[in-house]
Amino acid sequence: MTSELQEALCDRLTKTHTIWHSCDILLGSFVVARLGVILSFFLERRLYRVHKSLIFWLLLLSFLSLVVLYSASYSATQSWFSKQIVRLVLGWSSFFLAALTSVRWWWHWSYVLYGLSLALLVGVELLGFVGMGAKRWIHLGVIQLQPSEFIKVTVILALARYFHTLPPTFASWRQQLFVPLILILLPILLILKQPDLGTAIILGLVSLTIFWQAGVSLWFFSLGFSVFCLSCPVLWCFLRDYQKQRILSFLDPQCDPLNSGYHVLQSQIALGSGGLTGKGFLQGTQSHLGFVPEKQTDFIFALWCEEWGFRGACILVTLYILLMTTCLRITYRAQTLFHRLVAVGMTSLIFFHTFINIAMVTGLCPVVGIPLPFLSYGGTALLSLMLACGCLMMVHVFHNEHIS
Repeated sequence: MTSELQEALCDRLTKTHTIWHSCDILLGSFVVARLGVILSFFLERRLYRVHKSLIFWLLLLSFLSLVVLYSASYSATQSWFSKQIVRLVLGWSSFFLAALTSVRWWWHWSYVLYGLSLALLVGVELLGFVGMGAKRWIHLGVIQLQPSEFIKVTVILALARYFHTLPPTFASWRQQLFVPLILILLPILLILKQPDLGTAIILGLVSLTIFWQAGVSLWFFSLGFSVFCLSCPVLWCFLRDYQKQRILSFLDPQCDPLNSGYHVLQSQIALGSGGLTGKGFLQGTQSHLGFVPEKQTDFIFALWCEEWGFRGACILVTLYILLMTTCLRITYRAQTLFHRLVAVGMTSLIFFHTFINIAMVTGLCPVVGIPLPFLSYGGTALLSLMLACGCLMMVHVFHNEHIS
């Protein structure tokens, strides 16, 4: 009888323990489920507000990037196509991370991000390595970074925050100009020392666009333009020999067709040989036979036009115009000065990249080594441009969020 009571008691205890264990599991599952619901609710609210057109144009350009890089890799020893897939995944991850991060976070950390980017530029001078004749990259473990690409984005954020904090009516010209010029000149001087003239030019143009949008007096632009024109003979003396040759070749490409004028002449031959409809996919002779230099990066537009012709060039330029139009619509909806300056800065960054690259390939400006946004093969450049588009999307998603 005693043994039967013991067995019954043990059975009851086992059932009770099982019930409590099941309750714990159910309670834990309920808590996790509720946290998941809350997190998904906030993400869905933010994802619901994203600009569909911006994502569509970027997706289309990403697809065309894979198409043209597959062609570039077809007759090459390196697989730019497969590497670009990985870099696009990282780029899109940075895009959504920036787009879904609150504008107040970017406001709060803008100066810190600028300082970190500037520290990386200094690190290039101390620890960087030389590649393709310039000291622009730095090793960070298993990856290589080009800090001059990230400084473009962080300078925009820092300038936007500074101009936002200025009093709207009582700011003196020293307040308007002194600190912003310091924020711009420090990275530009470090970039010119690498040397990287193209990135320095884009950083200067983007900064001037922000100055204009922030309401800086027109006399500053007039005075700056006059000083630049008068100092051109002096600036010429500071240019490196290959930079001088590129400018002379721009004025007369036939003066050195096998050296400094080679890039432009071969790209123009590729552009012209494409005709109206192009030679066809994987059929570009100038590109696949190695005549067009840097066909996967700076001169990828020449490869595209050779295979798809004038019609393909018009389609690609139209895509960039539609992307710019979408960016301007986001800028128009900005509610605060910080929102507007960030949007204007990121839009001008994409515009100047696109304009200078196409002008360079077609011979309308000297060769300065600027990749074509979202189409060229690249790591840090692609990541920084996707981050810039993410900041644009952030302005759209949080356009009603005010900064205290």
